[in-house]
Amino acid sequence: MRQCRSRIVSQHHLSRDQVIWSFGPDLQPVLEVEPGDVVTFETNDCFTGQIRSESDLVTGIDMSRINSATGPVAVKGAEPGDSLVAEILDVRPIEWGVATLIPGFGQLIDKVQKPLTRLFEVNEGMIWLNDRISFPARPMVGVVGVATAGETLSNGLAGEHGGNLDDHLHGAGAKIYFPVRQPGGMFAVGDMHASMGDGEICFTGVEIAGEVDIRFDILKGKQATWPVTELADRWLPHATAYDYADALQLVSEEAARMLVDEHRFSMEDAFIFLSVACDAGVAQACKPAEGFGTIARFSIPKIGACPTPFALTF
Repeated sequence: MRQCRSRIVSQHHLSRDQVIWSFGPDLQPVLEVEPGDVVTFETNDCFTGQIRSESDLVTGIDMSRINSATGPVAVKGAEPGDSLVAEILDVRPIEWGVATLIPGFGQLIDKVQKPLTRLFEVNEGMIWLNDRISFPARPMVGVVGVATAGETLSNGLAGEHGGNLDDHLHGAGAKIYFPVRQPGGMFAVGDMHASMGDGEICFTGVEIAGEVDIRFDILKGKQATWPVTELADRWLPHATAYDYADALQLVSEEAARMLVDEHRFSMEDAFIFLSVACDAGVAQACKPAEGFGTIARFSIPKIGACPTPFALTF
């Protein structure tokens, strides 16, 4: 890997026509890399370019062409029982994106009259909804995942493999640990957003195409049940279920298990620590959304007793 000014020069490049539409156990790689390699992924927007103006409505597109993910990439040496580590180095959206209102989806859908598309300008770190409303961009990727243990899930769904995690914290600087279920891991990424809020209550962020640079590594012999994200100051287990209460239960159990198994907390201390020092949260919770789950996360600060998701030594 070479440095060119402040821009990372990748060792590999995948175009946005090298995509998958679902995550399953039988994915075949379009690229195999070594741990430490950097790959630049071109990604489509979630609508695969079918919506390009405010006159294009989600009711008029091919819904089978949603949430393509570029890849998959196999990482040499990644085996079941390991974690595949995907470190997001940079996320570069193009200059425009869209958000839509989709019939039947979202907490406020009964208060609007019809399907609608809004076109956004994205430039110099800012997003413009119109002449009056602008806000800072927070580029991130929504679909990040690896091959599953057995079932095949469309890219619109989240699960233990990752998939449509839709966590706005998955931007530059995030390091995501995926449980490897198949040799090589088989990583793919897509569904970029120039910005997305927690909850994503209308079921879209600022959907946009672009490029993302990812550096790969392997953590041998350790994995969580669900993807776990590490940031500079905290780490975050995820879990998904249809209702938020069930997703919160699952992510609480996962967070507590990691504190106990990796960092030698007692279950009682983990329970109390999660309540007094950590933050339960939501990545996506658009309801109603028949067939789609809610993604919960737990934010755990990096302190001396649990400085990383996985303890390498005691």
